[in-house]
Amino acid sequence: MRNDYSEHKNQVYYKKNDQTQIYDNQHLMLKLVQILQRKDRLLNMKTIFILLFIIPLNLPAHTYYVATNGNDNNPGTETQAWASLQKATSTLVAGDTVYIKAGTYHERVIIQNSGTLNHNIVFSNYQNDVVTVDGNGISWGGSWNGLFDISDKSYIEISGINVKNADYGGFWIENSDHISIKNCHTYNTFSSGIGVWNSSYININNNEIELACNDGVQECITISNTSYSTISYNNVHDNGSGANGGEGIDVKQGSHDVNVFKNKVHHLNERIGIYADAWDAHTYNINIYQNIVHDCGNNGMVVQTEMGGTIEYVSFYDNIVYRNKWDGIAVGSVTASNTVTTTPVYHIKIINNTIYNNGAIQGGWGYGVLVDNPDAQDVVIRNNICSQNSAQIAIQNIASGGIVDHNLLDGNNVASGTLSGTDSVFGDPLFVDINGYDFHLLSNSPAIDHGSPVDAPNFDFEDSDRPYGNAFDMGAYEYTLASQINDTKLSLSLFDVFPNPCSGKLTIVKKGNKAQNYSLQLFDSSGRFIKKINDKPLNAASISFDTAILKPGLYILNISLNNHGVEKKKLIVR
Repeated sequence: MRNDYSEHKNQVYYKKNDQTQIYDNQHLMLKLVQILQRKDRLLNMKTIFILLFIIPLNLPAHTYYVATNGNDNNPGTETQAWASLQKATSTLVAGDTVYIKAGTYHERVIIQNSGTLNHNIVFSNYQNDVVTVDGNGISWGGSWNGLFDISDKSYIEISGINVKNADYGGFWIENSDHISIKNCHTYNTFSSGIGVWNSSYININNNEIELACNDGVQECITISNTSYSTISYNNVHDNGSGANGGEGIDVKQGSHDVNVFKNKVHHLNERIGIYADAWDAHTYNINIYQNIVHDCGNNGMVVQTEMGGTIEYVSFYDNIVYRNKWDGIAVGSVTASNTVTTTPVYHIKIINNTIYNNGAIQGGWGYGVLVDNPDAQDVVIRNNICSQNSAQIAIQNIASGGIVDHNLLDGNNVASGTLSGTDSVFGDPLFVDINGYDFHLLSNSPAIDHGSPVDAPNFDFEDSDRPYGNAFDMGAYEYTLASQINDTKLSLSLFDVFPNPCSGKLTIVKKGNKAQNYSLQLFDSSGRFIKKINDKPLNAASISFDTAILKPGLYILNISLNNHGVEKKKLIVR
């Protein structure tokens, strides 16, 4: 019986009886102690020190480069880059990063190694280079896998990579954990642009998914049997024909503890925008909030169970849902087989959403909110604005516990199953600009201060605090003074602010050469002072500060000169 060690970068491979286990260095000390405590191992302290000496606890990470004019026989440095991503996947280990330079790479990428806690393996575009992995002409018998494939791996980060023309999925994650896909773009994938299966701790952030499910099954972003994950800030649009698949974002089939927020889903053929479907497995704790869903050729948002699995504790709040073919938000009972006899959907909250003009495209007809499931229990519909949908709110079928209160209803509400509920408000919600789909509330909106505090979110679509004023408002936006403030300026603006919205460094540029003692102060959306940006009067041409210290939301930048206001600018921090 032989035990031995080998060391490789930030991992230690402990081999016992021809079975290898991998430990990162933070767990190595514990493993050593456990081995040395065994009765059949009589090692003295000198041996312990020798082991610790030969196995370093902080091994250096490496940075490599790939370029279209590189060579896989090169060392992978910036000046002598590799030629292929697959060379990188076979080389990188925990803590390593590869930067990929501009160009198109015609290859299938299969991740080979895992990172470890605090030591991700990172694949990123170089600076702002446009990097494309193109599957055109590459056929691998694609089924349940991807052109960029991550299976049975951990701690992988992919950033700034475009994937197109995939025989099956674009990015495919299966049986993996702690995976991040961000700032990427997928185009023309037969199945999902991003598909996640049987995984946990997955972050899908700020990607564009276009022409996914192009005559193939599954959804544009699929999250199946996956837990403790976030899908945020993605732009999902223009799927395939919708004949076989193509819902925008689908959290399904045993997934739990998943947050879906700040996504835009729009212009889908035949399919639902955001979907929560149990299929045949217990699915629960799904939060769907601060999303925009519009112009989909089906319902905007739906929760149901197609194959009889239980789905429960699903919340829809602070969403904006408009101009979809059928219903805005629905609790449904559509099944995929006539053998399914029950469709259990429990504990659903539909609160503080703005739902406008659904049933408006492609000859559709739809409710703002519809409950049509004879097995549904405990559905709450509260604080929503339902305006100018084909009909507003209806409960056509439910087993028990349908609660409808404190909603604003504007338009037809006499169709089958419609009801007003209690403490409702009727009439025009007075949006700021309905033609421009700006659903902020005017100061005289009847939705202001007429909402209920029960189960209401403590922030709105723009992360402004709720309540503002005397009580909670209805709809996705809480009315604040800041939401009504337009940028004020002199006849010629003296300042530019960029980027706006921002999620990092904000730069404020003063125009002209004349030095003036300008003072810059930041206020939150309710008018509360946050901080002074410049400690000294601003004479320089520009000044920058890091918005990472701020919570996401709406802010007001006040620019003054000698205590007299010069300009006000609205800032959005993501």
